[in-house]
Amino acid sequence: MGLFDIFKSKKKRKEAEKYKNTMEKTRKSPSFLRLKKLFDNFSEVNDDFFDELEEIFIMADIGVDTVVKFVDELRDDKTVQNLDSPKELQAIIIDKMFDIYLKGQIVNSNLVEDKDNLNVYLFVGVNGVGKTTTIAKVAYKLKKEGKKVCLAAGDTFRAGAIQQLQIWGDRAGCPVISKPEGSDPSSVIYDAISYAKENDYDCLLCDTAGRLQTKVNLMKELEKIKKVISREVPSAPQDTLLVIDATTGQNGLNQAKAFIEATNVSGVVLTKLDGTAKGGIVLAIRDIYDIPIKFVGTGEKISDIEYFDLEQYIYGLFAELIEEED
Repeated sequence: MGLFDIFKSKKKRKEAEKYKNTMEKTRKSPSFLRLKKLFDNFSEVNDDFFDELEEIFIMADIGVDTVVKFVDELRDDKTVQNLDSPKELQAIIIDKMFDIYLKGQIVNSNLVEDKDNLNVYLFVGVNGVGKTTTIAKVAYKLKKEGKKVCLAAGDTFRAGAIQQLQIWGDRAGCPVISKPEGSDPSSVIYDAISYAKENDYDCLLCDTAGRLQTKVNLMKELEKIKKVISREVPSAPQDTLLVIDATTGQNGLNQAKAFIEATNVSGVVLTKLDGTAKGGIVLAIRDIYDIPIKFVGTGEKISDIEYFDLEQYIYGLFAELIEEED
C-alpha cells in the first residue's frame, strides 16, 4: 500500500498533523510550489520534465548526488516510461522517497535501550545547532515516558555552556552534574555516571564540546570520553547522537562531517525543522552518511521534539499533493 492510500485515512492524517505543520515552510518554499505547478504544466513525462524535477529537489536541499541518482532511477523505470500523464507520477515519486531513506534495510529510529543497565546517550555537534536545548528536550520527553533522567555538563570549554545546561535542566526537571569551566570533560562524565548509578537513574544525557581546534583534538577528546563511559558501563554509550541544524542545509552536513569521522555516530537529531525551507535534508543525511534520524525539533518549547517517523515526514513534505487526490 502506497502513501497516497495510507493517508486517505483521517486518523493517519491527524497523527501526522504535527509533521504537516512543522514542514509548512518547506512545502511553501519556491521549490516545492514549483513542484505542484510542474505536474500541471506538463502534459507528458519527458526530458524537460525530469530536468525541472531534478532542479526542484536540489533546491529543497535533498542533495545533488541523491537527487541525480533518484531522477535517473525514475527515467529508467519502465512503469514511468509507460505513463499517460505526469500526474500519475506523483504517487511513484512519493513512494520512491521511502526507498531513498530505507535502502532496503530495516531502519530503527528508536533510542537503543538497555533495560538492565544505565543508558548513556552522548550528544555531539558544532556550537550553535541547538545541542543544549535538544538535550533538555530529549530529557523532558524521556521523563514524560516515566524514565529517571539526569544530565552531564561535558562541554567545559565554551563560556556559559555549563550554566545554559543547568537552566535547561531545571526546566526539564532533571539534575545536572557539572564541574567548573575548564575541567576535564571525562572527569565530569565519570562523576555523572557515578551519581546516576548511586541514585538509580535510567538515563544519563551527556553534553560535549562543539568545537576543538582540530579534528585530531576532537577525536582524542571523544575517544577519551567514550573510554570512560564504556569502562564504567560496558554496554554504553547506547547511542551517540549528532545534532544538526536543519536551517543550515548542506552546510550543516559539511559541519557534521568532522564528528562523523571522529566518532561512531549512531543517530541524528535534526533541530529547527519547523524553521527551514530545506526540509529535504533528512533524505540527504540518510543517503550520504547512512545514519538514521532519531528525533526532529518541531518548535521552541521544551515539549517540541518528536521521534522521527518516516511516513509522517514524507506526508509533511507532500501533504498538498496527497490531499489533492481526494
